[in-house]
Amino acid sequence: MITLQDVRDAKRRISQLAHTTPVFSSQTLNILSESSVFLKAENLQKSGSFKFRGAMNFLLSLSRENLRNGVVTGSSGNHGQALACAGKILNTNVTVVVPEDVSAAKLSAIKGYGARIERCGRTSTERLNRAYEISQQTGAIFVPPFDHPWIMAGQGTIGLELIEQLCDFDAVLVPCGGCGLISGISKAIKEILKNARVYGVEPEQSNSTYLSFKAGHLVELKNINTIADGLRTAVPGTLTFPVVQKYVDDILLVSEQEIKRAVVFLLERMKLLVEPSGAVTVAALISGRFPLKGKKVVAVLSGGNVDLFALSEWIKEIKQGG
Repeated sequence: MITLQDVRDAKRRISQLAHTTPVFSSQTLNILSESSVFLKAENLQKSGSFKFRGAMNFLLSLSRENLRNGVVTGSSGNHGQALACAGKILNTNVTVVVPEDVSAAKLSAIKGYGARIERCGRTSTERLNRAYEISQQTGAIFVPPFDHPWIMAGQGTIGLELIEQLCDFDAVLVPCGGCGLISGISKAIKEILKNARVYGVEPEQSNSTYLSFKAGHLVELKNINTIADGLRTAVPGTLTFPVVQKYVDDILLVSEQEIKRAVVFLLERMKLLVEPSGAVTVAALISGRFPLKGKKVVAVLSGGNVDLFALSEWIKEIKQGG
């Protein structure tokens, strides 16, 4: 299990390369949620998501000899995009195995950073298995998207930043996929702010963390169908899940329609372009799924890599009363 010192070391390691992302507030959101809400805008991070933190911390933890044959990963988009960006900065070859239905915006960005791309399947299990095969065949270092201490510690730097920016708060809402983000953030926050609560948020149609959390053991999904492509994870990580069990207070679920409304709300009312995976926290707030009222709450906006064609369709749907 990662330590608070691991997170602090990661913060020192990546501090000159990763953005300290801003925190925003909205009176309208406060009224809708009946809370005092602050939004941690990781959609404005390098590569467009929080994933840059973990990817960069991972690469900076390796020697140049380790990186001689490059690195490889499997990703629905954001982790691959982040690794490609970090690899370009450090002059390291990157291969990314993406799903067949990868977001056009994320695919374009990965290509833009110069990474080699291979398509494989639709599930996280399929693409991660293929990435591991490539690692074995080529000698490239396999970089897990979430289930690794260096990745978890890198994502946990968000928690340290939040404490520096806001001093204290009552609760934080964090998107859940493989749980690299929430495991790192919850470790950092709970070790420092003993009374703060941490809530994960997942789509109803991709709820492996919720099911695992309630069952007390890992549960793998067979069918996943959500617009939150960054949260299409079949099962939480074997390293991340024990941290979730220890530090996370509960997992909240939101519907596809609630996610769409949150994406549109953030764009229209706050001028923030946030992808569905990043907007699930706001969906939980404005739909009434968040159980606390009148509290100082942080919602992490984990990424902003949106397919603009899909976004235009969601806007039309919401405007037509969907």
